[in-house]
Amino acid sequence: MRAVTFQLPGEVRVEEVPEPELERPDDTIVRIEASGICGSDLHIFHGRVPVEQGFTLGHEFVGTVIAAGPEVERVAVGERVLGCFRTACGTCAACVRGDYHRCVHGRTFGHGSKLGNLQGAQAERLLVPHANLTLRPVPEGMSAGVALFAGDVLGTGYHAIAHAGLRCGDTAAVLGLGPVGLCAVQAARAAGATQVFAVDTVPERLDMARRFGATPVHLTEEDPKRVVRAATGGAGVDVSVDAVGDPGPLALAVSLARDAGTVSGIGAYAGLGEVPLGLMWLKGLTIRAGLANVIAHVDRVLAMISAGLLDPSPLVTHHMSLDDAPAAYALFDRREALKIVLTP
Repeated sequence: MRAVTFQLPGEVRVEEVPEPELERPDDTIVRIEASGICGSDLHIFHGRVPVEQGFTLGHEFVGTVIAAGPEVERVAVGERVLGCFRTACGTCAACVRGDYHRCVHGRTFGHGSKLGNLQGAQAERLLVPHANLTLRPVPEGMSAGVALFAGDVLGTGYHAIAHAGLRCGDTAAVLGLGPVGLCAVQAARAAGATQVFAVDTVPERLDMARRFGATPVHLTEEDPKRVVRAATGGAGVDVSVDAVGDPGPLALAVSLARDAGTVSGIGAYAGLGEVPLGLMWLKGLTIRAGLANVIAHVDRVLAMISAGLLDPSPLVTHHMSLDDAPAAYALFDRREALKIVLTP
């Protein structure tokens, strides 16, 4: 079958790879209808996340179950499904607590041997372990380009808000308006935030945040701290979200939060960096960070999409063929696309 494989930093290739086979009783094989290119895939593309040469990429997908083990109960052969980006066993201590993102046996699709050695979804077919937790039926009438968001990007944006404990009537700021940040804007508004400040430098992304009901703030042409303070009576926001994953935006998120507020770090952090620990301490901030618990949120997110409370469809700027994946990665890397959906 055809699949998008990592070759070297800056190079992916569409090539023939072995067909997946059922390995355990709760496995399924899914025929892929659509898969997404994500910012996390760019970490691999740039060589920041080590992945073996020839490994199949991708962790966002919608498709149809074509084979299932005897212990698969929540989905059936012939059923259209969406997948979460990471699997969970359902029985370890973390899973019993509902912390599926911290499952000791968790594996991430398309991220090489260091994250579970699970081949990715940018392919014609995919092995899906622990299918009872990893897969969900796609609601009737929902397009693939919308449904695949629930298993990663929209689930992550929702997690940024839910994990922070944002309540109806709160205010929020979101730093970084990539797909996750824009989804966090939507999630904050859906949760009842009275005002959401959306900070970035890309005019098109600021315009989209405005369409979602946020107040756009240009990072360099305006002073985000001054704008937020002026609009909140000098207090700052209740919840401040860093959707970038870098010490600079995290420091700004700290400065925008009110005293005893919450900073939600949903960006993918790596290495060391400087953050204003003294200011965090003086403000008495709560810091929430880490991988999104998408499995715990996916049913709620799907329900909110179906009800029209969340709508990721404007984020899809390009539909491209799986065969055009090298060009799609180059386009995404140049930031000329917000979200690309690949179809085999």
